[in-house]
Amino acid sequence: MFAEAEADPSLSKDEFKPLEARLRVALLNAQYGRLEKADKTLMIVIAGIDGAGKGATVNQLNEWMDPRHIKTLAYGPAEGEELERPPFWRYWKDLPPKGSTGIVFGSWYAPLIIEAASKKPNQEYIAAHSAAILRFEAMLAAEGVQVLKLWFHLSAKAQTDRAQRLLASPETSWQVSPVDLKVAKRFDRIRNGAQIVLNHTDSGHAPWVVIPSADENMRATRTAEAVLAAMRQRGVPRIPASFHAHSSPTRIVDQLGQLDYNAKIDKDDYESELGLLQGRLARAARSRKFLDRSLILVFEGQDAAGKGGAIRRITHALDARQFDITPVSAPNSYELSRPYLWRFWRHLPRHGRVAIFDRSWYGRVLVERVEKLIAPAQWRRAYAEINDFEEQLAASGAIVLKFWLAVTPDVQLERFKEREKSPFKNFKITPDDWRNREKWKDYSAAANEMLARTDVAHAPWHLVSANDKRYARVQVLRHIVQAMEDQL
Repeated sequence: MFAEAEADPSLSKDEFKPLEARLRVALLNAQYGRLEKADKTLMIVIAGIDGAGKGATVNQLNEWMDPRHIKTLAYGPAEGEELERPPFWRYWKDLPPKGSTGIVFGSWYAPLIIEAASKKPNQEYIAAHSAAILRFEAMLAAEGVQVLKLWFHLSAKAQTDRAQRLLASPETSWQVSPVDLKVAKRFDRIRNGAQIVLNHTDSGHAPWVVIPSADENMRATRTAEAVLAAMRQRGVPRIPASFHAHSSPTRIVDQLGQLDYNAKIDKDDYESELGLLQGRLARAARSRKFLDRSLILVFEGQDAAGKGGAIRRITHALDARQFDITPVSAPNSYELSRPYLWRFWRHLPRHGRVAIFDRSWYGRVLVERVEKLIAPAQWRRAYAEINDFEEQLAASGAIVLKFWLAVTPDVQLERFKEREKSPFKNFKITPDDWRNREKWKDYSAAANEMLARTDVAHAPWHLVSANDKRYARVQVLRHIVQAMEDQL
Protein backbone atom coordinates (compact mmCIF):
# COMPACT_ATOMS: atom_id res chain seq x y z
CA MET A 1 0.00 0.00 0.00
CA PHE A 2 2.79 2.45 0.90
CA ALA A 3 5.64 0.96 -1.14
CA GLU A 4 5.64 3.60 -3.87
CA ALA A 5 5.30 6.50 -1.42
CA GLU A 6 8.14 5.20 0.75
CA ALA A 7 10.38 4.97 -2.33
CA ASP A 8 10.11 8.81 -2.28
CA PRO A 9 9.66 9.40 -6.03
CA SER A 10 10.39 12.91 -7.32
CA LEU A 11 9.81 15.24 -10.24
CA SER A 12 12.41 17.67 -11.51
CA LYS A 13 11.55 21.30 -12.00
CA ASP A 14 11.58 20.85 -15.78
CA GLU A 15 9.22 17.88 -15.54
CA PHE A 16 6.91 19.65 -13.12
CA LYS A 17 6.51 23.01 -14.85
CA PRO A 18 4.39 21.85 -17.86
CA LEU A 19 2.39 19.53 -15.60
CA GLU A 20 1.58 22.39 -13.25
CA ALA A 21 0.35 24.64 -16.07
CA ARG A 22 -1.87 21.91 -17.53
CA LEU A 23 -3.29 20.77 -14.18
CA ARG A 24 -4.11 24.28 -12.96
CA VAL A 25 -6.14 25.04 -16.08
CA ALA A 26 -7.86 21.64 -15.96
CA LEU A 27 -8.74 22.02 -12.29
CA LEU A 28 -10.26 25.46 -12.79
CA ASN A 29 -12.31 24.28 -15.77
CA ALA A 30 -13.53 21.25 -13.85
CA GLN A 31 -14.37 23.39 -10.82
CA TYR A 32 -16.42 25.87 -12.86
CA GLY A 33 -18.16 23.00 -14.63
CA ARG A 34 -19.26 21.54 -11.30
CA LEU A 35 -20.42 24.95 -10.10
CA GLU A 36 -22.58 25.32 -13.18
CA LYS A 37 -24.19 21.88 -12.78
CA ALA A 38 -24.44 22.14 -8.97
CA ASP A 39 -25.43 18.49 -8.65
CA LYS A 40 -22.61 17.23 -6.42
CA THR A 41 -20.40 18.44 -3.58
CA LEU A 42 -16.73 17.41 -3.41
CA MET A 43 -15.28 16.78 0.05
CA ILE A 44 -11.51 16.30 0.07
CA VAL A 45 -10.27 14.70 3.28
CA ILE A 46 -6.63 15.50 4.10
CA ALA A 47 -4.77 13.00 6.30
CA GLY A 48 -1.36 11.40 6.54
CA ILE A 49 2.01 11.29 8.28
CA ASP A 50 2.80 14.41 10.30
CA GLY A 51 5.41 16.46 8.47
CA ALA A 52 4.35 15.25 5.01
CA GLY A 53 3.21 18.67 3.79
CA LYS A 54 -0.54 18.42 4.40
CA GLY A 55 -0.88 22.10 5.31
CA ALA A 56 1.05 23.14 2.22
CA THR A 57 -1.27 21.00 0.12
CA VAL A 58 -4.35 22.76 1.46
CA ASN A 59 -2.75 26.07 0.48
CA GLN A 60 -1.90 24.65 -2.93
CA LEU A 61 -5.48 23.60 -3.66
CA ASN A 62 -6.76 27.03 -2.69
CA GLU A 63 -4.14 28.61 -4.95
CA TRP A 64 -4.67 26.35 -7.97
CA MET A 65 -8.45 26.62 -7.91
CA ASP A 66 -10.88 29.48 -7.27
CA PRO A 67 -10.82 29.82 -3.46
CA ARG A 68 -14.18 31.63 -3.43
CA HIS A 69 -15.86 28.28 -4.04
CA ILE A 70 -13.71 26.24 -1.66
CA LYS A 71 -14.57 25.87 2.00
CA THR A 72 -11.56 24.85 4.08
CA LEU A 73 -12.69 23.13 7.27
CA ALA A 74 -10.04 22.65 9.96
CA TYR A 75 -10.83 20.78 13.17
CA GLY A 76 -8.90 20.10 16.36
CA PRO A 77 -9.95 17.97 19.34
CA ALA A 78 -13.66 18.30 20.13
CA GLU A 79 -14.40 20.92 22.78
CA GLY A 80 -17.24 22.99 24.22
CA GLU A 81 -20.60 22.48 22.56
CA GLU A 82 -19.13 19.83 20.25
CA LEU A 83 -18.81 17.48 23.23
CA GLU A 84 -22.55 17.83 23.91
CA ARG A 85 -23.60 16.53 20.52
CA PRO A 86 -22.79 13.44 18.42
CA PRO A 87 -19.19 13.36 17.10
CA PHE A 88 -20.29 13.81 13.46
CA TRP A 89 -22.34 16.94 14.30
CA ARG A 90 -19.54 19.40 13.59
CA TYR A 91 -18.95 17.90 10.14
CA TRP A 92 -22.64 17.79 9.26
CA LYS A 93 -23.28 21.41 10.17
CA ASP A 94 -20.36 22.62 8.00
CA LEU A 95 -21.24 20.70 4.82
CA PRO A 96 -20.83 23.00 1.80
CA PRO A 97 -23.58 23.16 -0.86
CA LYS A 98 -23.69 21.24 -4.11
CA GLY A 99 -21.35 22.57 -6.75
CA SER A 100 -18.71 23.66 -4.26
CA THR A 101 -15.67 21.97 -2.75
CA GLY A 102 -14.80 21.34 0.89
CA ILE A 103 -11.31 20.55 2.17
CA VAL A 104 -11.39 18.80 5.54
CA PHE A 105 -8.28 19.07 7.68
CA GLY A 106 -8.45 17.18 10.98
CA SER A 107 -11.40 15.06 9.90
CA TRP A 108 -13.58 12.32 11.33
CA TYR A 109 -10.57 10.03 10.85
CA ALA A 110 -8.44 11.67 13.55
CA PRO A 111 -9.66 9.60 16.55
CA LEU A 112 -9.50 6.39 14.52
CA ILE A 113 -5.94 7.04 13.35
CA ILE A 114 -4.78 7.88 16.88
CA GLU A 115 -6.28 4.65 18.24
CA ALA A 116 -4.93 2.48 15.42
CA ALA A 117 -1.39 3.87 15.97
CA SER A 118 -1.42 3.40 19.74
CA LYS A 119 0.71 0.79 21.50
CA LYS A 120 -2.26 -1.44 22.25
CA PRO A 121 -5.04 -0.51 19.81
CA ASN A 122 -8.59 -1.36 20.84
CA GLN A 123 -9.77 -3.56 17.99
CA GLU A 124 -13.44 -3.31 19.00
CA TYR A 125 -13.26 0.49 18.90
CA ILE A 126 -11.50 0.39 15.52
CA ALA A 127 -14.14 -1.91 14.04
CA ALA A 128 -17.08 0.05 15.48
CA HIS A 129 -15.72 3.48 14.56
CA SER A 130 -14.77 2.31 11.06
CA ALA A 131 -18.31 1.00 10.56
CA ALA A 132 -19.76 4.33 11.73
CA ILE A 133 -17.53 6.21 9.27
CA LEU A 134 -18.53 3.91 6.42
CA ARG A 135 -22.23 4.54 7.15
CA PHE A 136 -21.62 8.28 7.32
CA GLU A 137 -19.74 8.35 4.01
CA ALA A 138 -22.28 6.06 2.33
CA MET A 139 -25.10 8.44 3.18
CA LEU A 140 -23.10 11.44 1.99
CA ALA A 141 -22.35 9.69 -1.30
CA ALA A 142 -25.98 8.65 -1.80
CA GLU A 143 -27.04 12.27 -1.23
CA GLY A 144 -24.63 13.78 -3.75
CA VAL A 145 -21.56 14.41 -1.58
CA GLN A 146 -18.47 12.96 -3.27
CA VAL A 147 -15.77 12.01 -0.74
CA LEU A 148 -12.11 11.82 -1.78
CA LYS A 149 -9.62 10.86 0.92
CA LEU A 150 -5.93 11.67 0.48
CA TRP A 151 -3.24 10.04 2.62
CA PHE A 152 0.11 11.86 2.43
CA HIS A 153 3.03 9.51 2.94
CA LEU A 154 6.81 9.34 2.71
CA SER A 155 9.67 7.31 4.14
CA ALA A 156 10.88 7.76 7.71
CA LYS A 157 14.19 9.17 6.45
CA ALA A 158 12.47 11.65 4.12
CA GLN A 159 10.17 12.80 6.92
CA THR A 160 13.14 13.46 9.23
CA ASP A 161 15.16 15.16 6.47
CA ARG A 162 12.23 17.42 5.57
CA ALA A 163 11.80 18.50 9.20
CA GLN A 164 15.50 19.28 9.58
CA ARG A 165 15.55 21.19 6.31
CA LEU A 166 12.63 23.37 7.37
CA LEU A 167 14.10 23.95 10.84
CA ALA A 168 17.35 25.19 9.30
CA SER A 169 15.70 28.39 8.07
CA PRO A 170 13.90 30.93 10.28
CA GLU A 171 11.51 31.52 7.38
CA THR A 172 10.28 27.90 7.35
CA SER A 173 10.95 26.63 10.89
CA TRP A 174 7.39 27.56 11.94
CA GLN A 175 6.11 24.77 9.68
CA VAL A 176 7.62 22.11 11.98
CA SER A 177 5.60 21.15 15.03
CA PRO A 178 6.77 19.17 18.08
CA VAL A 179 4.62 16.29 16.79
CA ASP A 180 6.55 16.30 13.49
CA LEU A 181 9.80 15.78 15.37
CA LYS A 182 8.48 12.73 17.21
CA VAL A 183 7.28 10.90 14.09
CA ALA A 184 10.61 9.13 13.43
CA LYS A 185 10.49 7.26 16.78
CA ARG A 186 6.93 6.09 16.14
CA PHE A 187 7.07 5.74 12.37
CA ASP A 188 6.44 1.99 12.19
CA ARG A 189 3.48 2.21 14.56
CA ILE A 190 1.97 5.13 12.65
CA ARG A 191 2.50 3.35 9.35
CA ASN A 192 0.88 0.13 10.60
CA GLY A 193 -2.02 2.07 12.12
CA ALA A 194 -2.55 3.93 8.88
CA GLN A 195 -2.65 0.69 6.95
CA ILE A 196 -5.33 -0.65 9.32
CA VAL A 197 -7.43 2.51 8.91
CA LEU A 198 -7.15 2.58 5.12
CA ASN A 199 -7.96 -1.11 4.84
CA HIS A 200 -11.04 -0.72 7.05
CA THR A 201 -12.43 2.39 5.37
CA ASP A 202 -11.52 2.31 1.68
CA SER A 203 -14.60 2.05 -0.55
CA GLY A 204 -15.63 2.67 -4.13
CA HIS A 205 -17.78 5.64 -3.18
CA ALA A 206 -15.18 7.16 -0.78
CA PRO A 207 -11.74 5.94 -1.89
CA TRP A 208 -8.35 6.50 -0.30
CA VAL A 209 -5.52 7.73 -2.55
CA VAL A 210 -1.95 7.55 -1.23
CA ILE A 211 0.08 10.64 -2.21
CA PRO A 212 3.91 10.32 -2.32
CA SER A 213 5.01 13.39 -0.34
CA ALA A 214 8.79 13.48 0.01
CA ASP A 215 9.13 15.69 -3.07
CA GLU A 216 6.99 18.83 -3.23
CA ASN A 217 6.57 18.68 -6.99
CA MET A 218 5.47 15.04 -6.90
CA ARG A 219 3.10 15.75 -4.01
CA ALA A 220 1.52 18.69 -5.81
CA THR A 221 1.15 16.77 -9.06
CA ARG A 222 -0.38 13.64 -7.54
CA THR A 223 -2.76 15.67 -5.41
CA ALA A 224 -3.96 17.69 -8.37
CA GLU A 225 -4.40 14.56 -10.49
CA ALA A 226 -6.46 12.84 -7.78
CA VAL A 227 -8.72 15.87 -7.29
CA LEU A 228 -9.12 16.35 -11.04
CA ALA A 229 -10.10 12.70 -11.52
CA ALA A 230 -12.71 13.05 -8.79
CA MET A 231 -14.09 16.26 -10.28
CA ARG A 232 -14.41 14.64 -13.70
CA GLN A 233 -16.17 11.56 -12.35
CA ARG A 234 -19.65 11.23 -13.80
CA GLY A 235 -22.73 9.77 -12.24
CA VAL A 236 -23.24 8.46 -8.72
CA PRO A 237 -20.94 5.70 -7.46
CA ARG A 238 -22.58 2.39 -6.67
CA ILE A 239 -23.08 1.95 -2.94
CA PRO A 240 -23.41 -1.64 -1.69
CA ALA A 241 -26.91 -2.45 -0.44
CA SER A 242 -25.44 -3.54 2.90
CA PHE A 243 -24.87 0.10 3.84
CA HIS A 244 -28.60 0.78 3.57
CA ALA A 245 -29.91 -2.50 4.92
CA HIS A 246 -32.73 -2.22 7.43
CA SER A 247 -34.43 -4.86 9.47
CA SER A 248 -37.53 -6.08 7.68
CA PRO A 249 -40.51 -6.80 9.92
CA THR A 250 -42.19 -10.10 9.13
CA ARG A 251 -45.29 -8.07 8.38
CA ILE A 252 -46.46 -4.47 8.60
CA VAL A 253 -49.16 -4.23 11.26
CA ASP A 254 -51.94 -1.65 11.02
CA GLN A 255 -51.01 0.01 14.29
CA LEU A 256 -53.02 3.13 13.52
CA GLY A 257 -56.15 1.03 12.97
CA GLN A 258 -55.74 -0.66 16.36
CA LEU A 259 -55.83 2.55 18.40
CA ASP A 260 -58.79 3.26 20.70
CA TYR A 261 -60.11 6.45 19.16
CA ASN A 262 -62.88 6.66 21.78
CA ALA A 263 -60.42 7.29 24.61
CA LYS A 264 -61.36 10.45 26.54
CA ILE A 265 -60.69 12.33 29.75
CA ASP A 266 -63.19 14.66 31.40
CA LYS A 267 -62.36 18.29 31.91
CA ASP A 268 -61.83 18.20 35.69
CA ASP A 269 -59.53 15.19 35.56
CA TYR A 270 -57.69 16.79 32.66
CA GLU A 271 -57.00 20.04 34.50
CA SER A 272 -55.80 18.19 37.59
CA GLU A 273 -53.56 15.71 35.78
CA LEU A 274 -52.20 18.33 33.38
CA GLY A 275 -50.99 20.46 36.27
CA LEU A 276 -49.36 17.53 38.04
CA LEU A 277 -47.56 16.35 34.90
CA GLN A 278 -46.35 19.84 34.02
CA GLY A 279 -44.97 20.18 37.53
CA ARG A 280 -43.07 16.90 37.24
CA LEU A 281 -41.75 17.92 33.82
CA ALA A 282 -40.61 21.28 35.20
CA ARG A 283 -38.69 19.58 38.02
CA ALA A 284 -37.05 17.05 35.69
CA ALA A 285 -36.02 19.70 33.14
CA ARG A 286 -34.49 21.87 35.87
CA SER A 287 -32.69 19.06 37.68
CA ARG A 288 -28.90 18.88 37.90
CA LYS A 289 -28.89 15.50 36.17
CA PHE A 290 -30.54 16.97 33.07
CA LEU A 291 -27.50 19.22 32.62
CA ASP A 292 -25.72 16.15 31.24
CA ARG A 293 -28.57 15.14 28.95
CA SER A 294 -30.83 16.69 26.32
CA LEU A 295 -34.40 16.03 25.22
CA ILE A 296 -35.50 15.67 21.61
CA LEU A 297 -39.23 15.47 20.90
CA VAL A 298 -40.58 14.61 17.46
CA PHE A 299 -44.23 15.22 16.55
CA GLU A 300 -45.87 13.66 13.53
CA GLY A 301 -49.48 12.80 12.70
CA GLN A 302 -52.40 13.64 10.48
CA ASP A 303 -53.24 17.27 9.77
CA ALA A 304 -55.35 18.81 12.58
CA ALA A 305 -54.37 16.07 15.04
CA GLY A 306 -53.44 18.65 17.67
CA LYS A 307 -49.64 18.69 17.49
CA GLY A 308 -49.42 22.41 18.18
CA GLY A 309 -51.70 22.19 21.23
CA ALA A 310 -49.70 19.30 22.67
CA ILE A 311 -46.43 21.20 22.14
CA ARG A 312 -47.80 24.28 23.93
CA ARG A 313 -48.70 22.21 27.01
CA ILE A 314 -45.11 20.98 27.11
CA THR A 315 -43.49 24.39 26.74
CA HIS A 316 -45.71 25.85 29.51
CA ALA A 317 -43.65 23.75 31.94
CA LEU A 318 -40.27 24.81 30.55
CA ASP A 319 -38.09 27.89 30.87
CA ALA A 320 -38.44 29.81 27.59
CA ARG A 321 -34.63 30.00 27.40
CA GLN A 322 -34.38 26.21 27.59
CA PHE A 323 -36.20 25.02 24.48
CA ASP A 324 -36.38 25.53 20.73
CA ILE A 325 -39.31 24.63 18.50
CA THR A 326 -38.45 23.80 14.89
CA PRO A 327 -41.47 23.80 12.56
CA VAL A 328 -40.64 21.72 9.51
CA SER A 329 -42.06 22.37 6.07
CA ALA A 330 -40.90 21.61 2.54
CA PRO A 331 -37.13 22.20 2.19
CA ASN A 332 -36.04 25.40 0.44
CA SER A 333 -33.36 25.62 -2.25
CA TYR A 334 -30.63 26.28 0.33
CA GLU A 335 -31.58 23.10 2.21
CA LEU A 336 -31.99 21.05 -0.95
CA SER A 337 -28.34 21.73 -1.81
CA ARG A 338 -27.31 19.46 1.08
CA PRO A 339 -28.27 15.94 2.24
CA TYR A 340 -31.80 15.84 3.66
CA LEU A 341 -30.71 15.22 7.27
CA TRP A 342 -28.42 18.28 7.21
CA ARG A 343 -31.12 20.73 8.24
CA PHE A 344 -32.00 18.61 11.29
CA TRP A 345 -28.41 18.10 12.42
CA ARG A 346 -28.13 21.90 12.62
CA HIS A 347 -30.91 22.07 15.23
CA LEU A 348 -29.66 19.44 17.68
CA PRO A 349 -29.73 20.71 21.28
CA ARG A 350 -26.89 21.14 23.71
CA HIS A 351 -27.05 19.37 27.07
CA GLY A 352 -29.69 20.77 29.40
CA ARG A 353 -31.88 21.88 26.50
CA VAL A 354 -35.01 20.65 24.72
CA ALA A 355 -35.50 20.49 20.95
CA ILE A 356 -39.06 20.09 19.69
CA PHE A 357 -39.67 19.22 16.04
CA ASP A 358 -43.14 19.96 14.69
CA ARG A 359 -42.82 17.46 11.83
CA SER A 360 -39.37 16.13 11.21
CA TRP A 361 -36.92 14.00 9.22
CA TYR A 362 -39.74 11.47 8.87
CA GLY A 363 -41.09 13.54 6.01
CA ARG A 364 -38.65 11.53 3.92
CA VAL A 365 -40.70 8.34 4.37
CA LEU A 366 -44.09 10.05 4.56
CA VAL A 367 -44.90 13.05 2.36
CA GLU A 368 -41.88 12.63 0.06
CA ARG A 369 -42.77 8.98 -0.42
CA VAL A 370 -46.53 9.39 -0.86
CA GLU A 371 -46.28 12.44 -3.11
CA LYS A 372 -43.54 10.74 -5.17
CA LEU A 373 -41.15 13.65 -4.64
CA ILE A 374 -38.20 11.25 -4.51
CA ALA A 375 -37.35 7.90 -6.06
CA PRO A 376 -38.40 4.77 -4.13
CA ALA A 377 -34.73 3.85 -3.57
CA GLN A 378 -34.28 7.08 -1.62
CA TRP A 379 -37.11 6.61 0.88
CA ARG A 380 -36.36 2.90 1.23
CA ARG A 381 -32.79 3.53 2.31
CA ALA A 382 -33.94 6.34 4.64
CA TYR A 383 -35.16 3.93 7.33
CA ALA A 384 -31.59 2.76 8.00
CA GLU A 385 -30.22 6.33 7.74
CA ILE A 386 -32.80 7.61 10.24
CA ASN A 387 -32.17 4.75 12.66
CA ASP A 388 -28.44 5.44 12.49
CA PHE A 389 -29.05 9.18 13.05
CA GLU A 390 -31.22 8.56 16.12
CA GLU A 391 -28.75 6.02 17.51
CA GLN A 392 -26.09 8.74 17.40
CA LEU A 393 -28.43 11.14 19.21
CA ALA A 394 -29.08 8.66 22.01
CA ALA A 395 -25.38 7.77 22.30
CA SER A 396 -24.55 11.45 22.84
CA GLY A 397 -26.93 11.72 25.81
CA ALA A 398 -30.20 12.73 24.16
CA ILE A 399 -33.53 11.33 25.33
CA VAL A 400 -35.37 10.85 22.03
CA LEU A 401 -39.16 10.47 22.02
CA LYS A 402 -41.37 10.35 18.94
CA PHE A 403 -45.13 10.94 18.92
CA TRP A 404 -47.70 10.09 16.28
CA LEU A 405 -50.95 11.92 17.04
CA ALA A 406 -53.76 10.06 15.28
CA VAL A 407 -57.31 11.12 14.45
CA THR A 408 -60.05 9.51 12.41
CA PRO A 409 -61.14 10.98 9.06
CA ASP A 410 -64.47 12.24 10.41
CA VAL A 411 -62.85 14.08 13.32
CA GLN A 412 -60.28 15.61 10.98
CA LEU A 413 -63.10 16.84 8.74
CA GLU A 414 -64.85 18.47 11.72
CA ARG A 415 -61.67 20.27 12.69
CA PHE A 416 -61.03 21.42 9.12
CA LYS A 417 -64.50 23.00 8.97
CA GLU A 418 -64.00 24.57 12.38
CA ARG A 419 -60.73 26.10 11.19
CA GLU A 420 -62.36 27.56 8.10
CA LYS A 421 -64.96 29.34 10.25
CA SER A 422 -62.58 30.65 12.92
CA PRO A 423 -60.73 33.93 12.26
CA PHE A 424 -58.03 32.69 14.65
CA LYS A 425 -57.55 29.33 12.96
CA ASN A 426 -58.33 29.72 9.26
CA PHE A 427 -54.66 30.36 8.51
CA LYS A 428 -54.02 26.74 9.51
CA ILE A 429 -56.11 25.25 6.70
CA THR A 430 -54.57 25.07 3.24
CA PRO A 431 -55.47 23.45 -0.09
CA ASP A 432 -52.79 20.83 0.64
CA ASP A 433 -54.68 19.77 3.76
CA TRP A 434 -57.78 19.00 1.72
CA ARG A 435 -55.76 17.27 -0.98
CA ASN A 436 -53.97 15.07 1.56
CA ARG A 437 -57.32 13.71 2.75
CA GLU A 438 -57.74 12.08 -0.64
CA LYS A 439 -54.58 10.05 0.03
CA TRP A 440 -55.54 8.96 3.54
CA LYS A 441 -54.91 5.26 2.84
CA ASP A 442 -51.52 5.95 1.23
CA TYR A 443 -50.38 8.06 4.18
CA SER A 444 -51.66 5.47 6.66
CA ALA A 445 -49.74 2.71 4.86
CA ALA A 446 -46.56 4.80 4.84
CA ALA A 447 -47.00 5.65 8.54
CA ASN A 448 -47.52 2.03 9.54
CA GLU A 449 -44.37 0.97 7.70
CA MET A 450 -42.44 3.85 9.26
CA LEU A 451 -43.59 2.82 12.73
CA ALA A 452 -42.62 -0.80 12.12
CA ARG A 453 -39.13 0.02 10.85
CA THR A 454 -38.11 2.87 13.15
CA ASP A 455 -39.61 2.06 16.56
CA VAL A 456 -36.49 1.27 18.60
CA ALA A 457 -35.72 1.19 22.32
CA HIS A 458 -33.43 4.25 22.26
CA ALA A 459 -35.92 6.32 20.19
CA PRO A 460 -39.42 4.87 20.69
CA TRP A 461 -42.62 5.81 18.92
CA HIS A 462 -45.68 6.59 21.03
CA LEU A 463 -48.99 6.34 19.19
CA VAL A 464 -51.56 8.62 20.76
CA SER A 465 -55.28 8.66 20.03
CA ALA A 466 -56.04 12.34 19.46
CA ASN A 467 -59.79 12.43 18.72
CA ASP A 468 -60.01 13.91 22.22
CA LYS A 469 -57.40 16.67 22.44
CA ARG A 470 -57.28 16.68 26.23
CA TYR A 471 -56.59 12.96 26.35
CA ALA A 472 -53.82 13.31 23.77
CA ARG A 473 -52.08 16.14 25.64
CA VAL A 474 -52.08 14.21 28.91
CA GLN A 475 -50.75 11.07 27.21
CA VAL A 476 -47.92 12.98 25.56
CA LEU A 477 -46.89 14.62 28.84
CA ARG A 478 -47.14 11.31 30.68
CA HIS A 479 -44.74 9.62 28.25
CA ILE A 480 -42.25 12.50 28.44
CA VAL A 481 -42.29 12.69 32.23
CA GLN A 482 -41.96 8.92 32.59
CA ALA A 483 -38.99 8.78 30.22
CA MET A 484 -37.19 11.67 31.91
CA GLU A 485 -37.74 10.35 35.42
CA ASP A 486 -36.59 6.87 34.38
CA GLN A 487 -33.43 8.10 32.66
CA LEU A 488 -32.28 10.92 34.94
